[in-house]
Amino acid sequence: MFRQHQEQDRHVANATHAGAGDIPHHGRRHWLALACALALTIGGSGSALAQTTAPKTVLIGLAAPLSGASARIGKDLEYGAQLALDDANAKKPVIDGQPVQFKLLSEDDQSDPRAAVGAAQRLVDAGVVGVVGHWNTGTSIPAARVYNTAGIAQLAPASTGRQYTAQGFKTSFRLMGHDDIGGEYTGRYVVEKLKAKRIAVIDDRTAFGQGLADQFVKGVKKYGGNVVTREYVNDKTQDFSAVLTSIRGKNADVIFFGGVDAQAAPLARRIRQLGLKARLVGAGGFVSQTFLGLAGKDGEGVIALEPGLPVTDMPGGKSFDQRYQEKYKQPIELHAPFAYDAAAVLIAAIQKADSLAPARYLPVLQQIKYQGVTGQISFDGEGNLNNPAYTLFEVRQGKWAPAEILGGK
Repeated sequence: MFRQHQEQDRHVANATHAGAGDIPHHGRRHWLALACALALTIGGSGSALAQTTAPKTVLIGLAAPLSGASARIGKDLEYGAQLALDDANAKKPVIDGQPVQFKLLSEDDQSDPRAAVGAAQRLVDAGVVGVVGHWNTGTSIPAARVYNTAGIAQLAPASTGRQYTAQGFKTSFRLMGHDDIGGEYTGRYVVEKLKAKRIAVIDDRTAFGQGLADQFVKGVKKYGGNVVTREYVNDKTQDFSAVLTSIRGKNADVIFFGGVDAQAAPLARRIRQLGLKARLVGAGGFVSQTFLGLAGKDGEGVIALEPGLPVTDMPGGKSFDQRYQEKYKQPIELHAPFAYDAAAVLIAAIQKADSLAPARYLPVLQQIKYQGVTGQISFDGEGNLNNPAYTLFEVRQGKWAPAEILGGK
């Protein structure tokens, strides 16, 4: 065998110094066989190399409160977005002929407008192609300017203040309904269903809380209700004794709070401690595990409107809920399905445009029709979700239970 290989090697060596016509017939046969084998080996290696080329990493930003009182909601958004990236990567995506892998890059905006601008700029500097975030309107409004200047998409999973998209940026999108609609729905419900006669209003003076309270008041007045007082706190207030003492003197039967869960819970507790019979109502930011845990038994009977359908009624809600709990070993906190859809619709637009360039995918995103976990997703000219649904929830036996679904037709 060794001698046979020596013979083959000698013929190949001779072939490199002679023309094909000079090679003996049997040597020519060996040379051709070896040449074919060599060609197949090289061709096969090239094909394998193409198939095993490392995918290009594509960064998608996530901006949310990852520390502080709302950190659980921030992590909930991060988990939801990550599931969308996991699903996209499992399909081995290719953009413009290049295999890609999407990676989430998270920044903590601390639920603070100034910190949000810094977080947005860090994401832009890192080269993200788009951003899922921010959570609340007060952070989304200033951050939107940063993303607009950079020319990249911002998909807010939960910023419901009308002011966010009213800035007119073509880079701003919202994955749920805004407060102009939600506030009116809540005002009508309080007047017509709860039959409230004397309504007190508190807001936290943030863009979200104040804007929501304004729309609620408009809704109450539109349907013939009576607002007896409007009180103010800030977004750090934990002791509501002063405003509740004032409200007690007005004999209110409903207290509406424009704020979020971390403050709504101590407000609910103080209402009960002071013996007020008024019912606490909110519209956005209440319906979370955080509220239930902090409010305890004093949360019973609290009513809150949230944009979107209950998870069990979402087209992909049950499956999403199961996968979320299997991976993260905890229930959905609040807005994870919307964060999932924000990331998923961004990726869908990039894939349809077959480009990572925002100038190419943004027009596609503006016109997209996408079936998401939360429902059908498309946007109006300002980036607002078309045909949004809203759900009124009530705390019953320590759980948020859907009471009524509005809109979404």
